[in-house]
Order: sequence, then structure tokens, then C-alpha cells
Amino acid sequence: MPATKPSPKREIKEKIRILLADDHRAFREGLSRILGEEDGLEIIAVAGDGEEAVRLASELQPDVAIVDVAMPALSGIEAIKQMKVKSPETAIIVLSAYDYESYVLPSMEAGASAYLLKTAGIREIASAVRAVHDGQTVLGPTASRRLLSRLGGSTGEAAPSGAFRHLHHREMEVLRLGARGLSNREIAARLFIGERTVQTHFRNILRKLDVSSRTEAVLRGLREGWITLDDLP
Repeated sequence: MPATKPSPKREIKEKIRILLADDHRAFREGLSRILGEEDGLEIIAVAGDGEEAVRLASELQPDVAIVDVAMPALSGIEAIKQMKVKSPETAIIVLSAYDYESYVLPSMEAGASAYLLKTAGIREIASAVRAVHDGQTVLGPTASRRLLSRLGGSTGEAAPSGAFRHLHHREMEVLRLGARGLSNREIAARLFIGERTVQTHFRNILRKLDVSSRTEAVLRGLREGWITLDDLP
């Protein structure tokens, strides 16, 4: 009797584990239910205030945390700071009802990788979860402009200064496209280069700018005026 060939193993794709923190119960429960139905996403915990969010992040080490900027017990911004210490690998998305300049920049400086308004659709939020999990920075259109306004940016192209003089032309192209929220694959397609080449460019950018994330690189570019309004979504 001929031997039976073993059936090929199916590749099991791990889901992105999400912590959701918001002080409005109906909102967090609704978002938790809907977002949990998205392919590849899993809500592992919900929190009703900043302190609970920090505790759960420390205990569970989620892949992504979605937090409100205005929460009781501990503000969203302070919670982000503490979460980045206690769960440094967790990518953080701020989902807020407010687009104040005083919220956007401090959130990004605290360690958030994305800032979206609660008016965003579920697909946009899910897309942001996947993007920040992949190491990208995501800013909603209004947040982008608020951030640029706070940093005193302009719409024109500025001459590179400081560490940015050490970036090659291609590295600046990659950084600008990254600032627009494009994935490595999309950047590669836009520039007709390989994804690994894009990854190498980002590693070189972070090293040359002495920063540890794309978010920090983008913020520095905005401060220097080398990333402008035209480069953002």
C-alpha cells in the first residue's frame, strides 16, 4: 500500500494583540467589538483610565495600544510615557476627540506612533493598527497640520540643516514618504527599489539622526523644516 503523503502545514498568522483604553464605556465596548472582528486583530484587554492602561500594558505587553488622550486618574500623555517604559515594544495609537496642537505634539513626543480622531472610520483605525505594528508613523490629516503648525513649519522646501545634511537624497525621499504613512512596500513601489533597500535606508536614517524610531525621525524633520506640509497626508 503506497505511503500517504503528509498534508502541507497551514501557516498560522499570529494576530496583532491590542489594548484599548478609553474612559467612555459605550465607545470602548463598541470599538472593541467592531475592531475585534477585523482580520488579524485581537482585543486582549480594555481599560477605563490611564492607570489601568499602564498596569495592563505592563502585565500583558500588547503589540498595540489604542489610548484616549483625555482620561481620568492618569492623562493619556502621561500614560503613554509610562507605557513606553514598562512595555517598550508596544506601539501606541492616540484616538482622540480633540485635535488641539497642545495634544498632538506632546502625544508624539511621549512615544505615540499615530494620532487619529474618533471620527476616523473602522478601516482607517484598523489600517493604523497594522501600520504602527509594522513600525510606521500615522497622522490623520488634521493632526498633521496641527503638528506642523505647532512646530512652526512651512509649506515650502527648506535647505537641510544639522544632521539632515548627512542624509543622502534617496534617504530624504524615503523619510518623506514614510512621513506620509506609506508602508515599506508602498515606498519601494514608488521609488522602484526593493523592500529590503527601504529597510536599510530607514536603519541608516535612524542612525544618522541618532533617533530610535520613525516617529522621532519625522518629528525631527518637522522641527528642522526639512519635512513640510506638502510631505504629510
